[in-house]
Amino acid sequence: MLNKTLLPQSVAREIQAMIQSGELKAGEKVPSQREFSQRFGISRASLREALLTLETLGLLKTEAGRGTFVAAGDGTVGQTGNMAPWRYSESYSVFDVFQTRILLEGEIARLSAGRLSQAQLDMMEKATKTMEECWANQDLLANVDADLEFHGIIVSACANSMLKALYQTVRDQVTETQRQPIPITDPERMRQSIAEHRRIIAALKANDGDLARNEMETHIRNTARCAGLQP
Repeated sequence: MLNKTLLPQSVAREIQAMIQSGELKAGEKVPSQREFSQRFGISRASLREALLTLETLGLLKTEAGRGTFVAAGDGTVGQTGNMAPWRYSESYSVFDVFQTRILLEGEIARLSAGRLSQAQLDMMEKATKTMEECWANQDLLANVDADLEFHGIIVSACANSMLKALYQTVRDQVTETQRQPIPITDPERMRQSIAEHRRIIAALKANDGDLARNEMETHIRNTARCAGLQP
């Protein structure tokens, strides 16, 4: 039995597969929430979460008064995509979240340097490789999941328990900033992001806290720039 956190993500994977296989075609209106809920045996709340995730990734598009459609195009994100509306706009701007990430994750990286086991470093390298492979296959959900795993491993090694707790309180917003730029991320930016991950790993492995912080801050700033922001 899947827990409540995993369920929307699992449904999002199934819908992504339907898009990639052509079962749901570009420009086609997706089934109603009632139909989809019955098909997957989930609540409408879980379904809405799955649909919002796919919309953020640029696979679906919601049009007011008309419904939700498969995004037009050949299914490849990048140069012609458009970012979805920021879903947390009533509480924090996407700029605020990126700015907070720079401060919070930069310091977390500094304090995690030298504290990661070889197994954790290997897991980070594996997650980075998975990001690379999933981008090549346009498995956007798995690409972002691997990115989340990479950053989560660093947080888990942080020496400051309050910073770790603070990260958890904003994790949903942080996760959304990792999805938000995907529709306008071109292959070159993804290659740069992968390289930035590997430089972060090297700094952490070398127990160089200041370098780890700088590499993490640079990585997040570059991701924000991809979204058209200069935090």
